Amino acid sequence: MTACDVAIVGAGPYALSAAAHLRAIKGLDVRVFGEPMSFWRQMPAGMFLRSNWTATHIADPHRSLTLEEYQAATGDRLSLPVPLDHFIQYGLWYQRRAVPDLVHQKVVRIESSPSGLMAFLADGGAVRARHIVIAVGVASFAWRPPEFDGLPSCLASHSSEHRDLGQFAGRQVAVIGSGQSALESAALLAEGGAQVEVIARSHRINWLQGWASKLLHHGLGSITSRIFYAPTDVGPAGISQIVSRPDLLKQLPRSLQDRLRKRSVRPAGARWLLSRLGDVPIVFERRVVSARRVRNQVRIWLDDGSERTVDHVLLGTGYRVDISKYDFLAPELLQSIERSNGYPRLRAGLETSVPGLHILGAPAAYTFGPLMQFVSGTRYASSSLAHCIARKSGVNRFATDESSRQAPTTIQIDDACRQHT
Repeated sequence: MTACDVAIVGAGPYALSAAAHLRAIKGLDVRVFGEPMSFWRQMPAGMFLRSNWTATHIADPHRSLTLEEYQAATGDRLSLPVPLDHFIQYGLWYQRRAVPDLVHQKVVRIESSPSGLMAFLADGGAVRARHIVIAVGVASFAWRPPEFDGLPSCLASHSSEHRDLGQFAGRQVAVIGSGQSALESAALLAEGGAQVEVIARSHRINWLQGWASKLLHHGLGSITSRIFYAPTDVGPAGISQIVSRPDLLKQLPRSLQDRLRKRSVRPAGARWLLSRLGDVPIVFERRVVSARRVRNQVRIWLDDGSERTVDHVLLGTGYRVDISKYDFLAPELLQSIERSNGYPRLRAGLETSVPGLHILGAPAAYTFGPLMQFVSGTRYASSSLAHCIARKSGVNRFATDESSRQAPTTIQIDDACRQHT
């Protein structure tokens, strides 16, 4: 068994950013466990990121691992919107720079012991740590509506389960949902030769960058745009500025926080999908009430009494956070974590009610707002985490990062937190 100050579980954007920030603190022994960008590498090929350029950087303490630095170092010229496969390569480059000693091992269990928090690895090894940071993404939270519970994955599957949608060429596919994953999957399916129909509960598609947004972003100039929209690119005009400041947001009444979160992450599609969906039929205000296997197909019934028989149902139904679905949390440890509707109730430094146990990413959205569901939230999450752990460790300065051309010799952690939030 080995010991360290901080063990980070996961190797996606939040985990890598957290590692970069923590390793900039003198004297901390930080270990990272997982496969780099594993969730992103399982997403359908051909997708694009919906976020703008400034919101697509994985934060690092000295701003030396940006998209611009990646382009300069690799010669990979990125377009906007950023293609998923290029973002994955950026993440892998970031990992090689910030966490070259990544441990390619899965953490299979986390528990608390009298000697501290323990992480047990798939190879039988164990690590004792003063702090464990969970940053494993949303794969465990893929939402499968109960109407499809009796169907095998070969007939009904979540959109996150497929790397290659070309396998559905020539087949009839019903796509359920009206958000980005449903709509972009439908476009890729149609372009790959499938016969596609989208079934949405909403009465219309919420397209991003509508006329009002374009007016504020472009028509009234960059100064006005900066007033209404934060660089984090989460939320509509005005609300964007509030949700970009988690410490401010969490001071608001709970009911208002919930309304702002719902408004910021409602199902929506990028406007650049419009032309790609021109020949894809979309049925609005309809809900699947039951589904049944009929030989090698699926028959679905809608709430208006109509029915469809298709070869496959693709569920673009998003994710619902519930940390009890983390199969690596020991039951006793899970019971010690204060929760609300599946979300952990977090404190400063994204720390749970279990001292030393931190959770980053989408599960932090209940406490710190919808920014935590996007890559642009890595700056706040990582600097807040670093401040908390540095304070508890009695450390008050970042270490010099010789690999950064932009980094000062030392940066006070308090100053870094202010500039990053």
